Amino acid sequence: MRILVVEDERLLCDGIAEDLRLEKYTVDCCYDGPAACERLFVEPYDLVVLDLNLPGMDGLELLRHIRTEQPELRVLILSARSQLSDKVAGLDLGADDYLTKPFALEELEARVRTLLRREFRQRESLVQVGALTLNTVTREVSGRGNPLPLTPREFAILEHLMLHRGCWISQEELMEHIWEADANPFSNAVRMHISSLRKKLRKRLGHDPIQTKVGRGYRLAGEETA
Repeated sequence: MRILVVEDERLLCDGIAEDLRLEKYTVDCCYDGPAACERLFVEPYDLVVLDLNLPGMDGLELLRHIRTEQPELRVLILSARSQLSDKVAGLDLGADDYLTKPFALEELEARVRTLLRREFRQRESLVQVGALTLNTVTREVSGRGNPLPLTPREFAILEHLMLHRGCWISQEELMEHIWEADANPFSNAVRMHISSLRKKLRKRLGHDPIQTKVGRGYRLAGEETA
């Protein structure tokens, strides 16, 4: 799951991003409306956490652009505007939720989970491939019934592979969906995290379910084809 936080208070924006990264999400930051507008239409996101008082482009104007171009994109407004008329305006323009400042990080996390859970409304919250089980709600993984501790990046890679079981996923696709937009596309970060993930899977499962094919990328196989 990839999130864009749009907030002009840099310390607050960076703090929210860091908290969500600890929850195993991939998070980018923007500090003004025009930069967010540009980022939204070149990068794939599952959720936008959107402040309304933005320099260059008001948050409501940005929301109008989002609803015109990406009507399915989840939007959580996070604003100091607490008047009922402000909330009604934001929700009428298509926001999926509205949280007023000041707020507790725990509540923000809960609302993010709720909105992103809707992405899986046609799927079970538990995704299983062979002896691996991944819970898209609690963000936990188990192998052969035992917890499998993963770093946020390892979790994101495994989640993407499990949700696309049987499909070859290129390194470029993993970088695009899991890493922040400013990540170096020529680094060996994907290979390093895949290697670390494989070690943990091999230790828990007794085999490595991640297959590699030159020119195609990676895919996850069940025990029957591992």
